Formats: sequence, C-alpha cells, structure tokens
Amino acid sequence: MEIITDGPTIHLSGDFDVRSTWEVRTAIYELLDGHDADVVVDLTDVSTIDMTALKVLAVATRQATREGHHLMLRGCGPAVRRMLHLSRLSRFVEVERAAATA
Repeated sequence: MEIITDGPTIHLSGDFDVRSTWEVRTAIYELLDGHDADVVVDLTDVSTIDMTALKVLAVATRQATREGHHLMLRGCGPAVRRMLHLSRLSRFVEVERAAATA
C-alpha cells in the first residue's frame, strides 16, 4: 500500500487490506487533525479492498463528522462500490459522484 498526502487529499494505491489499515488510519487522522478543509480519500488506484479497510473508512467518516469535518471517498471503482454495497457501509460513507462525460 502506497499512501501519498497532497493537501487535504490522501491518494492510496495497491491492496487496501488488514495489513495496511493502521497506516491508512494514521494518515487519515493526521490529516483530519491538521486541516480545516474537507478530507478526500482517493481510492482510484486501489486494486483490492477488504472489510477491515472499509470499516476503517466508515469509522473515520463518523469521527470526522463528530469533529465538524467532512470525509469523502473519491475514485471508487466497481470492486470498491460492490464491497461498500454488500457490507452495507455505503450508508455511512460519502462517495464522490463521478462527473458525467458528454
């Protein structure tokens, strides 16, 4: 898992699973503590995601809301969206809508 922070955005790439949840969680909370802007977690380059990783994102979203912040997921591919739907965690996280192409 590669984690790159660019302003209020965290870009993740690789496999987001139980082995990488601690590093991702730490990066998200550091960003929430250090910025007043909305935080975006970009999952465009995430190849696989598991339930533990989804729970990290859901809990971080809830914590951000409690602290007056906003956390949004960007670039959720079909596999990520499917896991969010199957786990029913899609009710707890905000997924950025893709811009319509002409």
